[in-house]
Amino acid sequence: MTITEKTIKDHGLSLAEYDEIKKVMAREPNLLELGIFSAMWSEHCSYKSSRRHLKNFPTKGKAVLQGPGENAGIVDIGGGLACAFKMESHNHPSFIEPYQGAATGVGGILRDIFTMGARPIAVLDSLRFGAPDNPRTKYLVSGVVAGIAGYGNCIGVPTVGGEVSFNSSYDGNCLVNVMTAGLVRKDRIFKGIAAGVGNPVIYVGSRTGRDGIHGAVMASDVFGDGGEERRPTVQVGDPFAEKLLLEACLELYTTDYVIGIQDMGAAGLTSSSVEMASRGNVGIEIDADKVPRREDGMTAYELMLSESQERMLMVVAKGKEAAVNEIFAKWDLECSVIGRVTGDKMVTIIEDGKVGACIPVTALTDGAPVYDRPSARPAWQDSVNTLDIDSIKLPANYNETLKQLVGSLNIASKEWVYRQYDYMVRTDTVTCPGSDAAVVRIKGTDKALAMTVDCNSRYCYLDPARGGAMAVAEAARNLVVSGAKPLALTDCLNFGNPERSEVMWQLKEAILGISEACRVLGVPVIGGNVSLYNETSGVSIYPTPTIGMVGLIDGLANHRTQWFAAEGDVIAVIGHGAPSIAGSEYLKVMHGLERGVLPEIDLAKEKRLLDACMAAIKAGIIVSAHDISDGGLAPALAESCFNPGGAIGAVIDVIGASERPDEFLFGESSGRIIVSVRPDDLEKLKTVTALFDVPCEAIGRTGGGSLVINGLIDMPVAGLKEAWAFAFGRYLGEMAAG
Repeated sequence: MTITEKTIKDHGLSLAEYDEIKKVMAREPNLLELGIFSAMWSEHCSYKSSRRHLKNFPTKGKAVLQGPGENAGIVDIGGGLACAFKMESHNHPSFIEPYQGAATGVGGILRDIFTMGARPIAVLDSLRFGAPDNPRTKYLVSGVVAGIAGYGNCIGVPTVGGEVSFNSSYDGNCLVNVMTAGLVRKDRIFKGIAAGVGNPVIYVGSRTGRDGIHGAVMASDVFGDGGEERRPTVQVGDPFAEKLLLEACLELYTTDYVIGIQDMGAAGLTSSSVEMASRGNVGIEIDADKVPRREDGMTAYELMLSESQERMLMVVAKGKEAAVNEIFAKWDLECSVIGRVTGDKMVTIIEDGKVGACIPVTALTDGAPVYDRPSARPAWQDSVNTLDIDSIKLPANYNETLKQLVGSLNIASKEWVYRQYDYMVRTDTVTCPGSDAAVVRIKGTDKALAMTVDCNSRYCYLDPARGGAMAVAEAARNLVVSGAKPLALTDCLNFGNPERSEVMWQLKEAILGISEACRVLGVPVIGGNVSLYNETSGVSIYPTPTIGMVGLIDGLANHRTQWFAAEGDVIAVIGHGAPSIAGSEYLKVMHGLERGVLPEIDLAKEKRLLDACMAAIKAGIIVSAHDISDGGLAPALAESCFNPGGAIGAVIDVIGASERPDEFLFGESSGRIIVSVRPDDLEKLKTVTALFDVPCEAIGRTGGGSLVINGLIDMPVAGLKEAWAFAFGRYLGEMAAG
């Protein structure tokens, strides 16, 4: 086939990139070789627009066993155990076909975890949809949630937490970010590496079909209107096959057969073989004729670029082929020797007994383009950072304002979502979804892992650097208020078209903000994902650098939740931060505005707050703790009242609240935590916080059936909870559980 300009464009490559390919090859590539280059040089696989900026992230720490560069990062959690975790995006596929897009997103991230030798123990998801009144939003919400539930529930891994938010910037491009964590023995970690010339390369799992061809290229491109024409590039998942693959791999890991193993994710057989060869500094030969397939007449081009699900590639010790096959046959899975490790540092594809492609490994990996794309602060940034607060009218009724806020879809209960997930499977879930962080017990120990996913994309739209730092700080607070010490984070950097200078500026700024927060708070980045080109017809999503963080609860007695636990306890706010309505949910919901200068974030003070809160929890002083985030103080207090075991009211009287009443009640800032303590422990709390130079202000007491705040708000908790609990279900046309 002759390579034309259209062929090059259809493969997502520029003419300049094609010229570079010809230089590397010293000849014209054939179609198979072009397809391999297009996949490996796609934004999705090569990170060609972001790679140079990702180097700013701190990636090392005391607990870090595996940083970026592998299928998942790994942290030491003591006792010979480690936690592997990672977050990935499946945005474009989920917009095109929400059920399968979301389902295969779950399947892919699960494989990233058990590829490392870990058994997955928890899934979290971060979901972003368009405006609630957009005609496509309900369809996408229902399909994505069903896809996550359909895959996670079937495979038997609990979906224990996450976040769901709505904004018109996602009207043409929803976001589906999925995080998984797993447990692994420190001495049984496996990596995606090919080694040992002559060792066999083995394909295991489901057969290869034509689904998902060019999926990586599609994920590296913007949409026009619609997107349905891309349906053939969306994979189809089979969670039952994945369950078999998971158990077969875990059984295999008890042997000494495996040299290296890699998930066939984006770009399928191409990326898995190339990446394994690159890490091992070797070559790899694949005989396409030996690849198991479920459709007749498939070419090497289709076999190498298919993204069919539930497949793995491994290199095993020579002579162990029959033993490996026996294990996978037991689980009724395909297991075929399809190639071998070579010493020539080339990726060679055999088709019909002849060499169909032969490419230097380094040309596909280290030799992929790296761009320093132009970046510039957008001309419109000044206008959205302008807010005339005096023009903002105060609410006529603060009770109704609070009720409307807790019933807004970004704050309201997400029980309609998580009740569809089996979050109790494996019986280790300590806290059901709904508190600040998910908590999962580590069997056979007194420890638990706390996990959260966080990002306020409106903040990042108004100030990408500050918004990125705030996302890290909020994730850390959500872990600490749950009693966990933050260990490390993974990220999912969702942005628009990097070829536009304003988007590149947003990406660079967000990375800088995240990096600074990680350094000050002592939380390294051990892996992640970059998802670019999230825009439709020139309209970009808000910058959304989602943070997934894992922390360790060293002793379940230190576990806390956000809910007030008893009548008569003292309520206090610890931390710094003057509330502001700039960029707040209140400003959006009540006034239809997304603008202003974000309140400052002092990372040194944030670190002291985290340390003070953790010290007070470990001392047994703090009974409950809840981060103040979306909606500000009043909604956070309301959420603290909604104890699943029985609502508990509160009476709040803050002396000297000098802000505007709406700013006092609904203003947001980084660095504040609501805590409750027994009356006799208030002075102890003040002593601990003083040691860390953290402010502590008693603001009221728990008790009664109403939430009363400074004479401005006086509402029955039951009424507030009704507005909060049923909003999501009512929006989708059905009642949610209360």
